[in-house]
Amino acid sequence: MKILVPVKRVVDYNVKVRVKSDQSGVDIANVKMSMNPFDEIAIEEAVRLREKGVATEVIAVSCGLASCQETLRTAMAIGADRAILVETDVELQPLAVAKLLKAVVDKEQPQLVIVGKQAIDDDANQTGQMLAALAGLAQAAFASKVEVADGKATVTREVDGGLEILEIKLPAVVTADLRLNEPRYVTLPNIMKAKKKQLDVLKPADLGVDVAPRLKTLKVTPPPARKAGIKVADVAALVDKLRNEAKVI
Repeated sequence: MKILVPVKRVVDYNVKVRVKSDQSGVDIANVKMSMNPFDEIAIEEAVRLREKGVATEVIAVSCGLASCQETLRTAMAIGADRAILVETDVELQPLAVAKLLKAVVDKEQPQLVIVGKQAIDDDANQTGQMLAALAGLAQAAFASKVEVADGKATVTREVDGGLEILEIKLPAVVTADLRLNEPRYVTLPNIMKAKKKQLDVLKPADLGVDVAPRLKTLKVTPPPARKAGIKVADVAALVDKLRNEAKVI
């Protein structure tokens, strides 16, 4: 069984982002970039399925600038067998990414696509669902546990009321939630091995996909600065402010 795992290069989650002075977007100049954490979980899950003997090959795919090769090398250091980069300098939106991934799915014919539920930069939570719709595949979102056997995937997903268990026929798309697993530490030997693994570079035109943006960002503004706190003399004063000023009790 072949598993395809899309990964995205984003600003590292430890970095405090800054808005550009012209409010056109987020400033990423000289900022540390890394793999989207949810995609890292997706790669880990795919590698674990291969280690269990359920899958035979794990393919990482990314769409974006040439620098995304670094993210793909990280995916291969975690355990992906090979990688595909769809290279473009156009700002990609979820629908365009889903169309590119659909073309890659048609080309590679994976039985399972595992993708992070959302990227931490735009928080769109759209690509996995759009891909499933475009490719006509079954889908299970927000997976906290995945088991694959007999041409089916049993997916446990977290919902407001507890846990929901779905059984879907393969091929399918599964989006990974935070509690699906804890990604392994990438060792130096595996980083060196990843440099020798196959990485194919394609263009959107090679896949016959138009990636022109359909949405326009009008303005990006930082959240308002948090007001400074105050000290109160005693508990009675605290209760008075909570009741009469904040009106929370």
